[in-house]
Amino acid sequence: MPQEIRFATFNVYNLAPPGAKLYDNLEPLTAEQYEAKISWTARQLDLLDADVIGFQEIFSQAALREVLSRTRTYRDAHHAGFDPDPALERLTPNVALVSRLPLAGPAAACAAFPDGVTMPPGSRDAERFARPPLHAQVILPGQGAIDVLVVHLKSRRPDYRNGDSADDPLLYAMANLRSLIRRGTEAVALRVLLTQLGRSARRPRIVLGDFNDVADAVTTTIVLGAGASYDPGNELADRLFDSNQIQLRQDQLRHIGYSHIHEGHAMTIDHILVSEEFNPASRFAIGEVLEVTYLNDHLAQQRPEASDHGQVLARIRLYGARDGACVA
Repeated sequence: MPQEIRFATFNVYNLAPPGAKLYDNLEPLTAEQYEAKISWTARQLDLLDADVIGFQEIFSQAALREVLSRTRTYRDAHHAGFDPDPALERLTPNVALVSRLPLAGPAAACAAFPDGVTMPPGSRDAERFARPPLHAQVILPGQGAIDVLVVHLKSRRPDYRNGDSADDPLLYAMANLRSLIRRGTEAVALRVLLTQLGRSARRPRIVLGDFNDVADAVTTTIVLGAGASYDPGNELADRLFDSNQIQLRQDQLRHIGYSHIHEGHAMTIDHILVSEEFNPASRFAIGEVLEVTYLNDHLAQQRPEASDHGQVLARIRLYGARDGACVA
């Protein structure tokens, strides 16, 4: 029989304990603000009701565990994640994964860029992700393990140096360029990691994350692997697909597809990418994306305890034996 599995990505917006100093321009949460944020996030998780969720902006895995303890449906879920490295020059948020499906083994953080990928000379952290992706193997019912990566690529926030500010248009433009180069390099590193996984393990892959770019941006298409050449008959083998683009239910009037509002403009920068095994156009498909929805009503409400991102939810139908799916 076919079975539905639900995947989601959730940028929680600076989940940290009360009193923790995160950024110079951001006041730490009070105990009351922390309580409100924990409660709102727990309610949103129950509303999502996803089987596997990738999280971004986790400054404390203990705070995420507190969130899970407040939910109805995730108290016993598997939780994988690592706290920021205290030895780093700057405190940065990490990602995490929560799964109601079993994991094949411990998750791993992919901090270092693959060989051959590096930032320009003089860049900070030239050979590593600012926020390391998290890799876990999730066991799907009746299908074995798949590779799930949770990612958070560099934001659009200008990367100023030596006291620069937006007062000088040139310095502002250069700061934005540095952010773009960082995000682009991380996209290349992620593409290499995905290719290595696909060729070595040959398992289906799903990427959950905040890409800080829209689906057709150059950085996102690098991760997708679009435009590469492949052997005849295996054109889809190394590619990923935006679940929103290949979903079966294409109802443009119903789906208000955005996950973030930046300077008054609504856009989708949080994505769920899937490998060919979840694309019905592939002869190796084991399932298909039924529908992608966005939980974004809270963005207009601008509640202080809420995330500044909408959550993205993808419903995937796994084929049953009677569907005649061809499994690699």
